[in-house]
Amino acid sequence: MGAAGPPVTAGGEPVRGPVRPSGLLDVIGVASIVLDDEGRIVLWSPQAEELFGYPAAEALGRYAAQIMVHEQHMDVVVKLFADVMATGEGWAGAFPIRHKDGSTHMVEFRNMRLTDARGDGYALGLAADQSTVRRLERDVALSTRMVAQSPIGLAVLDTSLRYVSVNPALERIDGVSAEDHLGRTMGEVLPRLDVGHLETAARRVLSTGQPLVDRPAVGRTPADPEQDHALSVSMYRLEDALGTVLGVALSVVDVTEQHRAGVEAEAARRRLAVIADASARIGTTLDLYRTAGELADVAVPELADIAAVDLLDAVVGGRPTNLGPAQAAVIRALAVHADRSPMALEAADRPGQVARYGADRLVTECVRTGLPVLLPHVDEADLPRIARSPEAAVQLGRAGVHSYLAVPLIARGEVLGALDLKRTRNPLPFTEDDVLLARELAARAAVQIDNARWYQNARDTALTLQRSLLPSHPPVTGGLEVASRYQPAGATTEVGGDWFDVIPLEGGKTALVVGDVMGSGISAAATMGRLRTATTTLAALDLDPALLLEHLDRITAGLDQAIATCLYAVHDPAVGQCRIANAGHLPPALIRAGHDPELLDLPTGAPLGVGGVAFTTTAFGFRPGDQLVLYTDGLVETRRHSLDERLDTLLDLLRGPTLPLDEICDLLVRTLHHPDNHDDVALLIARARESD
Repeated sequence: MGAAGPPVTAGGEPVRGPVRPSGLLDVIGVASIVLDDEGRIVLWSPQAEELFGYPAAEALGRYAAQIMVHEQHMDVVVKLFADVMATGEGWAGAFPIRHKDGSTHMVEFRNMRLTDARGDGYALGLAADQSTVRRLERDVALSTRMVAQSPIGLAVLDTSLRYVSVNPALERIDGVSAEDHLGRTMGEVLPRLDVGHLETAARRVLSTGQPLVDRPAVGRTPADPEQDHALSVSMYRLEDALGTVLGVALSVVDVTEQHRAGVEAEAARRRLAVIADASARIGTTLDLYRTAGELADVAVPELADIAAVDLLDAVVGGRPTNLGPAQAAVIRALAVHADRSPMALEAADRPGQVARYGADRLVTECVRTGLPVLLPHVDEADLPRIARSPEAAVQLGRAGVHSYLAVPLIARGEVLGALDLKRTRNPLPFTEDDVLLARELAARAAVQIDNARWYQNARDTALTLQRSLLPSHPPVTGGLEVASRYQPAGATTEVGGDWFDVIPLEGGKTALVVGDVMGSGISAAATMGRLRTATTTLAALDLDPALLLEHLDRITAGLDQAIATCLYAVHDPAVGQCRIANAGHLPPALIRAGHDPELLDLPTGAPLGVGGVAFTTTAFGFRPGDQLVLYTDGLVETRRHSLDERLDTLLDLLRGPTLPLDEICDLLVRTLHHPDNHDDVALLIARARESD
C-alpha cells in the first residue's frame, strides 16, 4: 500500500493546530514510568497503575525493581538500569513483571535515559502488555499482507475523497502507480471512466456510514485504453477506535468478462425478442407494401435508426432477374422507417418509387451476390456508394449516418431485394451479431413478402379479368338514366365475383342485372363472366325474369358447384313498369318521387345453382323520376352492425335531395363500404326518364 500523507482539511490543505487523537495508543495501553538515577519512581502514569496494579500513591518514591519484578530477576534488572543510565543507550525487550495481585505478566519495555535542564539523569520506561502488542502486530501484519497480496483492488480515500493508500492490485487495474494515485480524486486518476456517480456515492457513505456494495462503473482506464472495462466498486466508511471518521475504504473488482458475458446474454435475449416480435408482426396481411412496412417497423429502433425495404422491380412484376457484374439494379422502394432522423428519411426512396442503383452501389452488390454487405464505420467517401444520388449522399452525411448494413431478402432460392439498415442516433457500429439478427429477420420476412408478391400478381390478374368482363354502358339507355360503380375487395382478400350489367332490349326496354358469385379469385371471376354472358344471351330472348333465372339456375348448377345470387329486372318505359325476379339476393331500394325510399318486398328465392326452387316475377310501377338501386352485399354488410341497421342507413342516405346519379353512387360507396368488409362492391342505380 502507498503511504498515507499528513492530515488534511476538506479543502485539501494541511491541518494546522490540534488534531483529535487516535485511539490506537489507548488500545495498546502504553504505561509511562520515570525513575531517578537511583531507580526510585518519580512519575507513574494511570496506564502504569492499570498495568502493574499499584496506585501512584503506593508506587511513587519506591524502588521500581522492588514492586515491578520478581526477586530472582532483581540483579538482571539492576544491571540493565545501570547500563542505560551509564551509556545513554536505550533497551528494548520483553520481561516478566509482577502484578500487585501476585500474578506474572510479560510486558514489552522501551527504556531510555532522560536528562533535565540541570543535567540530572532520569530513566523513562514505556511499557505495554505483550499479549496486546502481539495481537496488534498480528493484526497489522495480516492486514498488510492481505492488502498487498489481494487480487482485489483496495484503496483508502481521505475525507476529501483523495487517495491516501493504494494496493498493488489497484495499481494494475487502473494502470496508474500508487504514487500517481496519492492526493488525487477518482475522476483525476481515471478521467475516461464514469466515476461521477461513484464520487457522489462516496460522499453519501462518508456522511451516513451506510456501505455501498457492488456499484458498477464502465469505461476505459490507462491499463487498457482501447477497450471498455467494467468495474464493481464497494465502499465502507473508516473510523478509528474513538469514532473519528478517517475516510472511505474502497474495493474494486474488474468484472469485465462477466459484464461482457452479461451484455452478450442480453444481446441474445434482445435478438430472440426481436425475432419473436417479427414472427407476430410480419405477414399479418397479403398486402405487399404493408408486409414490407411491418419488417421496417420491427427493425427500427431495435436494430437500426433507419430501415428501408427494397425489391428488384422485375421481381415485383413477377419477372426473373439475374444481375451481371457491371449491371445496375432497378429497385422499387416498398417501405422506409426512421427513428427521429428526418434528414435521413428525406434521402431515402419513397415507397412505390423506382430508382436505378449503379453497379458500384452497396445495395446492388447485396442483391447481385445474395450476401450481406457490412460497413461498421461509414466515412464520407462511402456515402456515394450508399445513396441513390450525390444529393442523397450529402443528406445522409448531414443526418450522421456512421454505420451501414444491407442483407438480402431471399425466398425459395430467389433474391427478391434487400433490407437496408443505417445508424445515426445509436452510437454503436453494426457488428457480426447484428448481421445474424438482420439475416434472420430478412429470411423470415422474405417468405412473407414473396407470398404477398405472388398473391398480388394473382390478384391483379383476377382483377384485370374481372374488369374486362364488366360492362361499359352509356349514361342513358332506353328510358333509363344509369350509373354504376364497381369497387374490388381490399388488398387483403382475393378478387370476388360481383357483377352488374345493363342490357338494351327490343322495344326500348332495358334489363338491369346485379349478381354475386360466391367465392373469390380467378375462378369466381371466370364463373361471373360465364353467367354474365349467359344472362346477356337469355335476355335477348325477352324472357320473363323468373324464367330467365330458372335457365341461369340450370347453367350455374353445371359450373362445378358454383353458387351465385342475382337480381334481374326489366324496365318497359311504354307502360311505366318494371318486372323483377330475385335469386337469393338482397332487396333493391326504390325511391319514388315525393315518397320515402323503401326496400322492395320481393320473394327472396334460392341462389342460382341450388336447383329445384321456382322463382317469382314481381311487377311494380316505375315512372319518370323514380329510381331503383341494386347492389351487392359488400356495400352494406359489416362485422360490427346488423344487416337491418345497415339497410336502414342505406335508406337514410337515399332520403336526401335529388342528386346526379354519379354523386349518389359516390356517396353510397364512400359512406357505406367499411374498410373491415373485405368484399367486392357492385352498385347500379337507374332513374326513369321522361319519354322523348
